Amino acid sequence: MYSRILIATDGSELAGRGLEQGLALAKALGSEVAVLTVSEPWMPVGVDATGFAITDFSLSDEYRRAAEEVGKEILDKALARASAAGVPCEVAYIARSYPADAILDYAAANGVELIVMASHGRRGLGRVLLGSQTNEVLTRSAVPVLVVR
Repeated sequence: MYSRILIATDGSELAGRGLEQGLALAKALGSEVAVLTVSEPWMPVGVDATGFAITDFSLSDEYRRAAEEVGKEILDKALARASAAGVPCEVAYIARSYPADAILDYAAANGVELIVMASHGRRGLGRVLLGSQTNEVLTRSAVPVLVVR
């Protein structure tokens, strides 16, 4: 049914539940998985003494290195969990991208037949302020999306 499943994770506990569900489904179906994590672009915006917005790029290299390190840790853990579950797995890290865009682009470019991801289920102001990458994927995806809560 789904021979190639993409599991998106940010390394959070909730995303871990998505990873477990995705791996269990892949195991039951005999599917291979790809686990993807994404770091967002560096956009440090502040306000100067006159009230104008400023962007400080002085820490962008440090941010990039830290994001890559965290991404590697997330993917190493996911790879270990997939191995323990006996599920063939590849991992991918995409830097400086918005998660929904990266997930959808990866799925389209890599023959993904199902996307598995978690959602915090935020409503109201929390959703407006934080956005919803899951909702963005749901509304734009060309393939089925399994949302874990």
